[in-house]
Amino acid sequence: MSQTPVRFSEERSEDVVAASFAGARDARLRQVLTSLVRHLHAFAKDVELTQAELDAAVGFLTRTGQTCDDTRQEFVLLSDVLGLSMLVDTMANRAPAGATDSTVLGPFHLVDSPPRRLGDAISLVPGGEPTLVTGQVLAAGGHPLPGAVVDVWQADEKGFYDVQRDDVPTGHLRGLFTCDEQGRFAFRTILPAPYPIPDDGPVGELLAAAGRHPYRPAHIHFIAGADGHAPLTTHVFVSESPYLDSDAVFGVKDSLVLDFVRAQDAELAAAYGMTVPFRHAHVELRLRESR
Repeated sequence: MSQTPVRFSEERSEDVVAASFAGARDARLRQVLTSLVRHLHAFAKDVELTQAELDAAVGFLTRTGQTCDDTRQEFVLLSDVLGLSMLVDTMANRAPAGATDSTVLGPFHLVDSPPRRLGDAISLVPGGEPTLVTGQVLAAGGHPLPGAVVDVWQADEKGFYDVQRDDVPTGHLRGLFTCDEQGRFAFRTILPAPYPIPDDGPVGELLAAAGRHPYRPAHIHFIAGADGHAPLTTHVFVSESPYLDSDAVFGVKDSLVLDFVRAQDAELAAAYGMTVPFRHAHVELRLRESR
């Protein structure tokens, strides 16, 4: 006697569609698709999704794809403003005790960051509030990591990265540093400003409709790496910056907020060819061991 087929209905929609993926050879793909269908159908039922709303969503996603090009990834931006990028990053980088928290890479990292000597300036044009950043790369347990490599990049005093400007040299406000035997690094820069994520496309329309602003608080990006340790991608946020409690991409963690103090230390200034007053921040980057 043949078994009666299970047909699609509102009550069992997720079961029927999830069962269609049972033959997927890749077990992880099968798991992801099955879970996605169950949550997606549950969402549609929970909000009583209408046909007009589904059509609007399809149109939004279509325009999101059409906005992407070689230098702009609107889908990544969508993932960012929905908090998905930060969630996946946080799950992938669960920091053990003592290790520095990670955060999102952001869209303005360049693979070929210009190598610089310890203490060099990464600000290549006049303007901005002079700032000294000193730091040390350590293991989670606290011992220094000699020869660690630190990649840094940031926005300028008006909130622009070098790739957004035609009037600054390549590598402005970027640098690749090799730490000394104590894992120490230092560079001269300017105090970064908050800035908006691109909001002239579908993601910007979504933020506006939701009553959300597009701004990120002022920060400096870091990627630190050392032999035997997992690379760390993180930010240091300026403690006095606006938007710390409403970062458009949810990247702020309390442990990453740092004071950029107004320094009057003439001896420290002279050591780095600066004059008082200046801003100073000291950063510790603690890496977990490779798994």
